[in-house]
Amino acid sequence: SSTLYHELLPVILGQRITAQEAVRQWHRLVRRLGQPAPGPHPTLRLPPTAPDLAGRPAWWFHPLGIETRRADALREVARREVQLHEWAQLSPHEAATRLRSLPGIGQWTIGSALATAFGDPDALAVGDYHLKNAIVFALTGRARGTDEEMLDLLEPYTGQRGRAARLLLAVSPRP
Repeated sequence: SSTLYHELLPVILGQRITAQEAVRQWHRLVRRLGQPAPGPHPTLRLPPTAPDLAGRPAWWFHPLGIETRRADALREVARREVQLHEWAQLSPHEAATRLRSLPGIGQWTIGSALATAFGDPDALAVGDYHLKNAIVFALTGRARGTDEEMLDLLEPYTGQRGRAARLLLAVSPRP
């Protein structure tokens, strides 16, 4: 769970854009700011360090396709790197509560980051454009749904909702 800082960076980039565009922006950011990784692969790079991100003005991110709102969230997370390492030692629920206090970090970002940083089986990306529809379709056959409907349908799996959602996505047809 000490990877909370590093997990948040690409998740923030994924806010409000397609996954493909988020990956492109992540690659641009890492190529620009990441140091070469140790080992035999000279093109492999490490994620940007917190000081490299925190000290950049929001406009610096614009040529990479990252608008001010997400740039501000990246910079805020970078400024809080030490706290994030401390929060990574907490329970997923307590870490989520602390993350909610950061500007630019909402339910979708928290659910997405906690699933990987903590291995939290209950973490769910509430607010995802496609997830609610896929889960509602898998469990009811209706092509569209809301986050509230998704949460109601997954309520019997509380404690394992993220895991149940991943399994449903893996085995169910899509709407």
